[in-house]
Amino acid sequence: MTIEHPHHHNPLDKLSRLKFVLIITGIGMVIEFVGGFLSHSLALTSDAWHMLTHLFATGMSYFAVLLSLRPATKKRTYGFYRAEVLVAFINGFFLIFISAYIVYDAVLRFISPRQVNAWQMLLVTVIGLLINGTSTFLLLKVSRHDLNIRSAFLHEIGDMVSSIAVLAAGIIILYTKNYIADPILAFFISILIVIWSVKLIIESSNILLESTPKHLDIDDLVNTLKTTIPVVHDVHHVHAWTIASGLYSMTAHVVIDDCSISKSNEVLHKINELLLAKFHIAHTNIQFECAIRK
Repeated sequence: MTIEHPHHHNPLDKLSRLKFVLIITGIGMVIEFVGGFLSHSLALTSDAWHMLTHLFATGMSYFAVLLSLRPATKKRTYGFYRAEVLVAFINGFFLIFISAYIVYDAVLRFISPRQVNAWQMLLVTVIGLLINGTSTFLLLKVSRHDLNIRSAFLHEIGDMVSSIAVLAAGIIILYTKNYIADPILAFFISILIVIWSVKLIIESSNILLESTPKHLDIDDLVNTLKTTIPVVHDVHHVHAWTIASGLYSMTAHVVIDDCSISKSNEVLHKINELLLAKFHIAHTNIQFECAIRK
């Protein structure tokens, strides 16, 4: 059965959305870095660092989509779909390192709090929040079945949450002059980043290690084939894995009644239709074996 990608959106649509997100995120990052420096806000600066990691993530995601458009070769028979998974894996670790730096700086600020210009902090945060909201909206539709785009989408969600938190911290500082809220918030932003990063690393590493897709139960798959298609007596040597997000592959030995080649092709067509409809497996390699009659 030929490779299809039923769950992926138009790659050109992905590219246009990612390109626009890259532009506005770059602008927002510069604004937040400058605003964090002028207002002496670590929370705002940490949010700018988060936007920098997102800029990197989105750039790598954009590059991965470009690679996925390249045709398969004799050396890379599945094409470049795995590039998006590798990018997501790298992004996860990159975010963890940035989070460690933010925690370190937050501890120093907690010990020796610095005065923060709350008005500047609030103005820059509102601008950043508008940019994050726009980027999140653009990536929402194309992130549901694409791990690569989802990694960029998670960066945007993290940016939105952190921007809202920075906005709250700015209001607290404005009315209470409690500057300790700034490093405390920066610390919690880093914790959120780490949690999302670990989930991303686990999901992408499972794909790279060719683990069975999390939605798939091999026993259920075997039983479904045996009970739905009468000529199928047994299914063994089953291997299923994820080529890229939303694109699943499977190989198996299927024991069927002794029949003609034309009949076996009909059986193969039924198996592939069933696997695609119920288990979303678009690429299969089935080897038939003849049932031994006693």
